[in-house]
Amino acid sequence: MKAAILNEFGSFENFKITETPTPQPTSKEVLVKVLASSVNPLDFQVRRGDYKNELTLPVITGHDISGVIVEIGPGVENFKIGDEVYYSPEIFNGQGSYAQYHCAPESIIGLKPKNISHLEAATLPLAAGTAWEMLVTRAQLKINQTILIHGGAGGVGIPTIQIAKAMGATVFTTARKVHHPFLLELGADYVIDYENEDYLQAINRLTNNKGIDVIIDTIGGNTLSDSGKILSQLGQVVTLVDIEKPQNLVAAWGKNATYHFVFTRQSRNKLDELTKLVESKKLKPVLTKIFPLSDIGKAHKLLETKAGDENFYGKIAIEVEH
Repeated sequence: MKAAILNEFGSFENFKITETPTPQPTSKEVLVKVLASSVNPLDFQVRRGDYKNELTLPVITGHDISGVIVEIGPGVENFKIGDEVYYSPEIFNGQGSYAQYHCAPESIIGLKPKNISHLEAATLPLAAGTAWEMLVTRAQLKINQTILIHGGAGGVGIPTIQIAKAMGATVFTTARKVHHPFLLELGADYVIDYENEDYLQAINRLTNNKGIDVIIDTIGGNTLSDSGKILSQLGQVVTLVDIEKPQNLVAAWGKNATYHFVFTRQSRNKLDELTKLVESKKLKPVLTKIFPLSDIGKAHKLLETKAGDENFYGKIAIEVEH
């Protein structure tokens, strides 16, 4: 099979399309013909070497798959050849999604939503799965609670807004002004222009100083420190960002706050719930750009530098040629 092999960490130019043996499913595994993948911040972080101690080179990376089961291993009970599935490969096991075929345990795969394409489906497992982990598993978001989602136009922010709205929350989010109409259409109740307004003052104004029940951090920086200033009593902060500098949480202490640190986990049950949301049209993929697998480096470059393009939002999909 063809795969984008990473022989050394660093530049987006380090991917090489190479012929490599097709993996074979073992007990309770399925072999999936990969039709589409996606690009996430985790992918370029892995590529540039942020987690180099967790991987042995050469390696196939990538963390989103949509495709078709072409072979099943012994003991597989819930899937059959021909099933269309989607999932996020197990992180750091060295067998990622940038390849024509992939083996996965049946416990981490789900049936692809019937009403979207493979390219659209491939944008969901990691990003929307992370959103589900933050909102449902960790924060246990409840109907009528308020939630602030930092970076609403980002790859994780977009499904987080939709899932939070489907759960009955009042949704606040931050974004550049150019993205406000899109995010309001997506379901956000209030969008704050973080470039031209202090979001802390905006939240206090919009909530009449009651604060926010759940804050989702996708951007880092001073977010953990500042969140305590606008939390309601017993409020929660959920972050998926690496903590790079000391944070002052004194304000959160006074709110009896709970902080959750999320590194997403793979689960069929989570994918099944996402499929229900997609098929009921409460969760819609936002696919912005498509690259062939042969241009995986260009896809990485675009995502890594998209901060310079204020009009960019949504996900980048990878079409895997056969």
